[in-house]
Amino acid sequence: MPELTSLDGKRVLVTGGTTGIGLATVTLLVEAGARVMTFGRHQPGLDDALAQADRGSGSVDGMLADVSTRDGIDAVFAAMDEKLGGIDMLVTCAALGAQPVHEMEEDAWRYVIETNLIGTLASARRAILRMEAQGGGHLLFVGSISTEIKAVGESVYAATKAGIQAFAETLRKEVADKNIKVSVIQPGSVSTPMQECSDDQKEQAIADHRMLYADEVADVILFALTRSDRSDIVNLRIEPRIQKTA
Repeated sequence: MPELTSLDGKRVLVTGGTTGIGLATVTLLVEAGARVMTFGRHQPGLDDALAQADRGSGSVDGMLADVSTRDGIDAVFAAMDEKLGGIDMLVTCAALGAQPVHEMEEDAWRYVIETNLIGTLASARRAILRMEAQGGGHLLFVGSISTEIKAVGESVYAATKAGIQAFAETLRKEVADKNIKVSVIQPGSVSTPMQECSDDQKEQAIADHRMLYADEVADVILFALTRSDRSDIVNLRIEPRIQKTA
């Protein structure tokens, strides 16, 4: 069997780590011994997330920041440098849902793009500069099957996730010689706050195999991060057995 990558002591930044897939990922990383940094826009949500995730052999720290802003991302990476001494892995989970572009105010859909797409690129750039200097690292982007199914009502959201997909697949070729791995996880329907349905409806959808728990996606993220140094999970798609595709 190939030697797997241990997460013990790894310095990991998780964007969007206060809810949904991001929070589930932070929790599993800490359990695996990683030293995790995450951030959120609201103090109560951040406090709740840190309390929930702090239950393993690793550690978790957090701060208030907005991934859509240059100042926010700069502050997060400054904190990574100060508290963890750098970064080994970046996991981008931060994302907002959206309505069709013609049903949103311009500032609103622009903010979704700044959060989902620009925030991802900005985080990746800062991580790459640090990883290149230290000799390698791993970038993992959480995308979406929305890029494939193109469901009605998801035009803005699908555009941001398609941008991440194209960015990652191209970036992988650009940084391969720097010993930096690039992976994309494409979830289908997942029970997160982004879903516009009640908790009871989510639980029923899970029972009917039409929706996944966030932890199931987080488990796949850890699978990708722990492969051997020679292997790279380029694209991995996970969806409920009965996935709505339109």
